[in-house]
Order: sequence, then structure tokens, then C-alpha cells
Amino acid sequence: MTTTAHLVAALKDELKAARMTYADLARKLGMSESSVKRMLAKADMPLSRVDAICSALKIDFAELARRIADAQPLLAELTLAQEKAVVADKKLLLVAICVLSQWTMEQITAQYRLTDAEAVKYLLQLDRIGIIELRPLNRYRLKLAKTFRWRPHGPVMDFFREHALLDYFAGGFDKEGESLMLVHGSIGKSLAPAFVERLQRVAQDFAQQHQTDQKLPVQHREGYTLLLAMRSWEFEAFQRFRR
Repeated sequence: MTTTAHLVAALKDELKAARMTYADLARKLGMSESSVKRMLAKADMPLSRVDAICSALKIDFAELARRIADAQPLLAELTLAQEKAVVADKKLLLVAICVLSQWTMEQITAQYRLTDAEAVKYLLQLDRIGIIELRPLNRYRLKLAKTFRWRPHGPVMDFFREHALLDYFAGGFDKEGESLMLVHGSIGKSLAPAFVERLQRVAQDFAQQHQTDQKLPVQHREGYTLLLAMRSWEFEAFQRFRR
């Protein structure tokens, strides 16, 4: 559905909510009912007409636009082109990770060596890529679903495999609130998806808690990275001993 189609659909919803018929709207616009129906059916009207309809409905166009944006389906995964754009610039990737954690621009510039102008530039790029919708005062709406994940074999995961995975596992995982467990076993193939689903629920719980704890003072929060994985795998060095 195009942006114009979304706008017309939203206007129709507002008409229904206001219990206003096409005939009622036509009278307020000084048009015939058939012209109003045709205009909405074709989704072809100037902005001045949209403004007049909003006035007739007693709603603000900016608020209507926000409702349309908020109603858009959230992305569970980016396209290959979107991910390539994100990893093309390490600072852009950094800001992308920060917005996934719902950091404000002020938090980003306080934590990292980025000027306000640089931060705004990267937020604008993320808006163009489709990860966020940038709003006034450099606030933004994340356009990614809670179940969002990077493409398993995409540019971002390839980047982290090459540059970050060894750094992550180099830690001792021995501090309070840290843990590293390696569990191996053979289970029924039909049970594996159920374990994966449990891991996904843990990830969703972690993401939800992150959202909730944004209300806490900064000094009461700590950054953690939760890495969950499960795959059919045998260490390559062991494979050489296979009969």
C-alpha cells in the first residue's frame, strides 16, 4: 500500500469514528457526494484538500500523519541492501546499535566521540535506510519489531563474526550477572524447534526488560549483550576423527 493509500485509509477510519457520511463531508467541503467518493476511491487529491478534510473532521494533520506512521508494520528483518548500507560506515553501525537500544541522541554523544552534527547526520541516514522515523528535536521512532534480528548470513552478522565474536568470547564471563554455558547433547529432531522457541522467548524477555528499565537512572543500569545460539554442530577438529 502506498503512502497516499495509507492516508486515505486513515481518513476513512476517521470518518467512520466521527460517524460522518460521505454526504456530510461533501456538504462541509462544498462538493457533491459523488465527487467525494471518486476522490477517495482514486486516492488523488492535493494537500489543500487533505487539509480541508482534516478541518472538517476537526483533527490535526500532524497527528494524523503520526497515527499513520505508528500503524505501519514493524520490520522483523532488514533487506540485504539496508544491511549493506548500515555496515558501510562503522560510525553508522555504532549509531544503529545504539538506536536498537533506544538511546537518545544525547546519550549517544555523551558516551561516544561523536559531535551533535555527526549524530544528526547518522540518524538521518538511519531514517533514509528505514530503521527509524526521525522526529522533531532529534527524537525518533524505531521501525523494527521486538522480534527483529539481523539476517543470519547478512552483512551485519558477517561483520560481527569477523570483527567482534572473538572479542566477545575473550571475556571471562565470571562477573556478577554474567554466564557462559556450553551444553552438548543429542535430542530428538522434533524437539529442537521447541528449544529454539524458548531461546527466542528469553531474548524477547531481555528486550522487554531493556525497554522497561529505560526509566531507571543511568547509574542504575549496565549494558549487557545477550548472545543465544543453538545449531547442529561438531567441532571441526573432532570431525577428523570420524570413521
